[in-house]
Amino acid sequence: MFRGKRYKKLVKVFDNTKLYDVSEAIEILKKLKSTKFDETVEVGLKLGVDPKQADQYIRGTVSLPAGTGKTVRVLVFAKGEKASEAKEAGADYVGDDDIIEKIKGGWFDFDLAIATPDMMGSVGKLGKILGTKGLMPNPKAGTVTMEVDKAVKEFKAGRIEYRISKFADMHVPIGKVSFSNEDIQKNLLAFLSAIVRAKPASLKGTYIHTATLSLTMSPGVKLDVPKATAVAIKA
Repeated sequence: MFRGKRYKKLVKVFDNTKLYDVSEAIEILKKLKSTKFDETVEVGLKLGVDPKQADQYIRGTVSLPAGTGKTVRVLVFAKGEKASEAKEAGADYVGDDDIIEKIKGGWFDFDLAIATPDMMGSVGKLGKILGTKGLMPNPKAGTVTMEVDKAVKEFKAGRIEYRISKFADMHVPIGKVSFSNEDIQKNLLAFLSAIVRAKPASLKGTYIHTATLSLTMSPGVKLDVPKATAVAIKA
């Protein structure tokens, strides 16, 4: 893989063959900022599960204590009282058939979609459209619920969804490089704790093979998985 001069320079900042504890990895990450914009901090995991097995498919949500550093535009599919609750909770867009028609016409000015269960019959018709963009409401992700007000507030405040890919890995944004070291650590440990709790009961062998921290435009800093998960469980 071709690597530019900037990337090669950043790799020299640290030993990319070493495994670091959480605090060390975050300190290194701060030194890897090399752009003018506020880069996203991302966690990359390689898991020892088989995503093809239904009982080993990892998907869920976790609330990041320090938020994501990003403004999330929330769309809610709801009617009547639930639509009013969503609006009062701060949803950016609320509607039913009218919103569905807008989406069919190519409108996607939102980052997350939430729906009440009674709306899924209609929303399901957008499966191919929303599914390919990762925007389809799903009960496992907490985005199909009658508690729309609670869901809107939580996702606005920093609740994120994580899901495993067909290659048994996942990449999840947990904040911005401008965050304090403490806030990045809080978010990282909250995420790792959620992943540890999501371990399938049927899994044999190693669960988390590798974990790395990186910025939008930086190489990855490898975490010492046993140490990081031990700290996450205690946090």
